[in-house]
Amino acid sequence: MTLSEEATDRLADVVELQPTKNSELQDRWGMESGSEVHQYLETQLGDYYFRDDNSLIRATADAAELVDVEPGVESDEDDGIPSRIRVPELQAQIVEVLASPDEESESVVSVLHKLRDAYDVDPEAEEVRSGLQSLRRKGVVEVEYRTVPTFRLAVERDDLDVNVSD
Repeated sequence: MTLSEEATDRLADVVELQPTKNSELQDRWGMESGSEVHQYLETQLGDYYFRDDNSLIRATADAAELVDVEPGVESDEDDGIPSRIRVPELQAQIVEVLASPDEESESVVSVLHKLRDAYDVDPEAEEVRSGLQSLRRKGVVEVEYRTVPTFRLAVERDDLDVNVSD
């Protein structure tokens, strides 16, 4: 199956963002709905992606070789703990300000205020929540459910190499 330039670019997004879900690809690709993303994946990239046990979208090994893009998450062979992630700038900033594994987890609003204090940014709370959930799916952030969901790093900050994607 030969891919168009657009399909190759979008496959690179799947490789980079994996594990991901329809809504992240919808945002990246400027599509109207998750259904539109699903249809595109099935018709254009069907041979190059699969859904894991949690229904998250992942690229096949062939896809990663075809587009020559670093995967979104690289883990240590021994323990499976993420050692390198490739994320958008806001998510990289979240990693920098989020409570470490030995600290008390914090709410989305707390993380939002820390971002505003540390960086010249003013994201919406929903953008922060989405970033935290994406990092959770990558195994970098853990959630603790109290009155509201709270978050902290699942890995030591110093043990994680964070690369900012476009």
